Amino acid sequence: MIERTFIVKNMNKMELENYLDTKLERAGFCGIDIIKTPLVTRIVLHVAKPGLAIGKGGATIKELTAKIASDYNIDNPQIEISEIKNPNLNSRILAKKMASMIERGYSWRSVSYRMIKDIMDSGAQGVELIVKGKLSGKGGRKRQQRVAIGYLKKRGHQSKYVDKFKAAAYPKAGAIGITLSIIHPEVIFPDKIDVNEVLAATRAVAAEKKEQEEAKEAETKIEEPTEDKKEEKAKTEDKKEDKKVEAPKEAKNEKKAKEEKKDDKKEKVKEPAKKEEKEGIIDKIKDVAHDIEEKVEDVVDDIKDKIIPDKDDKKEVKVEKKAKEEKKDAK
Repeated sequence: MIERTFIVKNMNKMELENYLDTKLERAGFCGIDIIKTPLVTRIVLHVAKPGLAIGKGGATIKELTAKIASDYNIDNPQIEISEIKNPNLNSRILAKKMASMIERGYSWRSVSYRMIKDIMDSGAQGVELIVKGKLSGKGGRKRQQRVAIGYLKKRGHQSKYVDKFKAAAYPKAGAIGITLSIIHPEVIFPDKIDVNEVLAATRAVAAEKKEQEEAKEAETKIEEPTEDKKEEKAKTEDKKEDKKVEAPKEAKNEKKAKEEKKDDKKEKVKEPAKKEEKEGIIDKIKDVAHDIEEKVEDVVDDIKDKIIPDKDDKKEVKVEKKAKEEKKDAK
């Protein structure tokens, strides 16, 4: 029957947990998770001190894998170590620690109050510790002592949120039972929930989701092509093809235009240089002509001085001519 297979599996798991509890007591073992895959069976060990669980060079892990494969009928076991982040909020670790301290001779009262203080300082919502047995030593009767702080649930479905563990200590005077219950800080009970706040939060989340969906629809929305749009697409495609055909001609024309522009730029650059050269030559010619004119004027002045007499000389010449003419007439 199917029920027997489940019973056998659970019994096998309990035996494995007991073995690992005794083997990894110093490492702070507090539970296992068995995950089956098509190739390997993963066994996750939850431990407070992973260094002690791994061992030197992984020796303890190798030993545990060999033992599990041979004695507990698990195919291809693969052990993984998971560290507990806050051991002060784990009831299993703390109850076993308290039991070991009582067995070593510590007073249950001092150990219990110290442990409860550490738990509440770690952020727990509530703690309850129940200690039963021979608490008063030799000759005393067994009795029960309860220490509780904070908020705690004991009955109903909400009691599943409570982290609870039982342990036993065996000192010389007699056995002592320890029951520790802890409520973790992240636990939220239904009677502590404000309905209005929850509704407001859900409405805000729903509004955000709607906005995101609308934005996505606006981005990814594809309009169905109408006949006008189809014609426009066909025209644009025809234009693209015409452009592809005309592209090489336009490229050649652009090259020619660029070359002509370059030639024009060169000519424009050369024209001012030629103008400057012409203006320089004209200025030089003007200077030479001016010098020549000045020299010619000087030469003409010299000749005039030599050939053409002054006014006084002209008068004397006229007087002499008149005298000569009178002499001729007299004769």
